Amino acid sequence: MAVGILLVGGFGTRLKPLTSESPKPMLPVAGLPVTEHQILAAKRAGIKTLVLATSYLSEVFTPYFGDGSKWDMKILYALEKEPLGTGGAIRNAAGMLDFESLGDEPIVVFNGDVLSRHSIANQIEFHQAKNADATLHLIDVEDARAFGCVPTDDEGRVTAFLEKMDNPVTNSINAGCYVFHPSVLDLIPLGDVVSIERETFPALVESGRPVFGYKEQAYWLDVGTPAALFKGSRDLIEGDFHAMAGSSIDPSAVVTGKSSLGRNVTVSKGAVIDDCIIGDNVKIENGAHLSHCFVFRDTIIEAGLEKSRYYLSSSISEPINLP
Repeated sequence: MAVGILLVGGFGTRLKPLTSESPKPMLPVAGLPVTEHQILAAKRAGIKTLVLATSYLSEVFTPYFGDGSKWDMKILYALEKEPLGTGGAIRNAAGMLDFESLGDEPIVVFNGDVLSRHSIANQIEFHQAKNADATLHLIDVEDARAFGCVPTDDEGRVTAFLEKMDNPVTNSINAGCYVFHPSVLDLIPLGDVVSIERETFPALVESGRPVFGYKEQAYWLDVGTPAALFKGSRDLIEGDFHAMAGSSIDPSAVVTGKSSLGRNVTVSKGAVIDDCIIGDNVKIENGAHLSHCFVFRDTIIEAGLEKSRYYLSSSISEPINLP
């Protein structure tokens, strides 16, 4: 068994304007919040207890996920009042777990920006087989210059954590899912600003602690920009579009381009929706034409409105251009 920590506290600066009214992990991808996709992945791996490490717009998470019983899980919430970095956020969230009862039970940490189809269960098994202190999911990319790279030896043991460079020594990069032995979290001071990537992992390697890279070349996407969020949504949709429960589409309307419609969306007569992400409880009136638009929940799109590459919300006076 294992327990999990999901880092969902970021401000989502690269995702503006989409994060002006929603934390980035609650943005919909193929009809479900990014966080819900990650919860489902954790459930498939057998994780029964999950701590959400919240900060920005933290009040949004609890009404949606509650105690986790809908997913047959126990979901807890840790509020980060001031930014603590990735390591500080993990240590703060770990305070919600009962360390005395954990023993050697692995702690799985998920990055709230990432959609991944790799096998978390296999990563945990690899971690335990290696008797590791920390195990990172690594993927190979064609060009690692935009990332820090993570070289490993023939046994899969991490030998260094390297910053971005013009000539990377490996194409293996950190994919943002970690498995820890509980003792590792004792190394992170509670309440301090700590980067797990720049401080904790390098310190573990330098001190000779067993840190391993689990390599699985599965689907992986950092959804940290509007373009990536749209790509992630399209990637998860089969057919021309996806509509959640309660949505209705007039027979004369056209929905295409792998558009995603949330719950209780109404698409009225003659409307055209192409390559859009539509939130819950949205009404699109007669003859509206939207292309590559993000429509925030509870918004009414007026009849005949034509917009391309815009963020639309009932709470703003004018639509905002998408980058």
